[in-house]
Amino acid sequence: MAETEVLVVGAGPVGLTAAIELRRHGVRCRIVDPLLEPPQYAKAVGVQPRTLEVFEGMGVLRQILDSSTQMRGQVVFVNGEEAGRIDLELPDDVPFGFSSIPQYVTERILRDRLSTLELPIERGKALTGFEQNADGVTATLSTSDGEETITAQYLIGADGAHSVTRKALGLTFEGAAFEEQYMLGDVEVDWSQPAGYGIRAMHQTDGKTDDLLVCIPLYGRGRYRMSMLVPDELATAKPERGAVAHGFEGEKKPELSHVQAVLDRLSPEPTTARNLRWSSVFRISHRIVDSYGHGRVFVAGDAAHIHPPTGGQGMNTGIQDAHNLAWKLALAVQGKASAELTDSYDAERRPVGEEVVGRTVRSAREGIGAGENDPAYVMRREAQLLIEYVDSPVIGKSTDEATLRPGVRAPDAKGLTRDMVTDPIRLFSLLDRLRHTCVIYLDGTTTTDDLLEIERVVETAQAAAHGELDIYLVASPGAEVAATVLPVIRDAAGTFAEAYGAHDRSLFVIRPDGYLGYSASAVSEDDLVAFLKKTFR
Repeated sequence: MAETEVLVVGAGPVGLTAAIELRRHGVRCRIVDPLLEPPQYAKAVGVQPRTLEVFEGMGVLRQILDSSTQMRGQVVFVNGEEAGRIDLELPDDVPFGFSSIPQYVTERILRDRLSTLELPIERGKALTGFEQNADGVTATLSTSDGEETITAQYLIGADGAHSVTRKALGLTFEGAAFEEQYMLGDVEVDWSQPAGYGIRAMHQTDGKTDDLLVCIPLYGRGRYRMSMLVPDELATAKPERGAVAHGFEGEKKPELSHVQAVLDRLSPEPTTARNLRWSSVFRISHRIVDSYGHGRVFVAGDAAHIHPPTGGQGMNTGIQDAHNLAWKLALAVQGKASAELTDSYDAERRPVGEEVVGRTVRSAREGIGAGENDPAYVMRREAQLLIEYVDSPVIGKSTDEATLRPGVRAPDAKGLTRDMVTDPIRLFSLLDRLRHTCVIYLDGTTTTDDLLEIERVVETAQAAAHGELDIYLVASPGAEVAATVLPVIRDAAGTFAEAYGAHDRSLFVIRPDGYLGYSASAVSEDDLVAFLKKTFR
């Protein structure tokens, strides 16, 4: 018998997310990290609206928002003149905006949440290798006391760009490094640029950028994470051909004078840098694995994909990797998962990684949204709200063009009402983010016989899902539903019907990760159970 159900390797944002979600599902796990102390750098700072939805379900949204600053847009300067401005205004159906928060603060909040789930981080323990068979994984760790062996049912490698997990699995990591080196600095400035706006200042010669300053606002007064081309005295040697060159490099750290020199050249107005909290030299690569896992071992985050930081996609993509994988492993260790459920992690997330790597490389060279004519689409895409799993083997196939198709992010719906609740509620408030949720829409033609048939069908469906299925009826304002014993929510403002294309007696199943797994224009026991069998054994 395995001593733990899941071993998580790496205690950065991705590993912490995986561990939190596993513990929320009641999974026994361990999380190890080679670092004796958590790092204190503002490497990844952008948190996208979709990730804020994930954080809401994880129980850390309030703490994240309390420590964030809102990203309101970006102002672009070329050769000292304003050349463009982007305002980040999302449609009303998106519950959160773009936010900025230092990575070390995000990690602290996630560690605090993990501690409430009674799972300590085992620091000073580095994965050196593993073996796996049909029954589990045996991992070997290097510790200050020597070698330690852990047996687990599954292993998640969230161990970064230089992942031991990835190498031990024998995964390829195709791609290349950018020629340029950069330096980062977490500093304060006294300029008058608009609060909440990123600043991108460039010097160009004959249309080609030869000097660059990118400033992302952070929580605080005049505080930014600034990235710049590295000066010659801080540059490191080019990496060897085929080496994974990504992340921090060199022993020399940029000083305030290095940051000030760039500001003197490129700042849109005279300003003085102060209070340098942290700095580093770093290099960027773009690579992705050929598979997100084999057997009982999986990779997530930078262990699976690395790319330019343009648009703040990296950490968010990794967090959503972990979020996608955790609920599937939870069902697997509980003996409730179908044979293909864990394989769907690669089927769903690797196409996302491939798209993000390709897009961020283009954005780094040409700018976000360059050559595109639909700002609303670009905004939603960068917010990671357009990710789809329509080709996943565990997603149902659409049978009705009117209803929202399976495989897309399940939208929220506001203005719902419920007996005993005095104020309107959101659809998302009904989702516990642990089980699947079946939502059945009822229009004004619904009869008592319809309600009795629905109750019979959902009882069968709950058995097929081993009890991992919550049920809600969402009734149109004119629907007569007093005869049912199932929970009833009123679509008082019609927002649910509009968002989901619901009509007649449409049925929807929302997965624990907030994606629509199934939709149909009518309640069919055979079709619903057939879909659930894709996920549940």
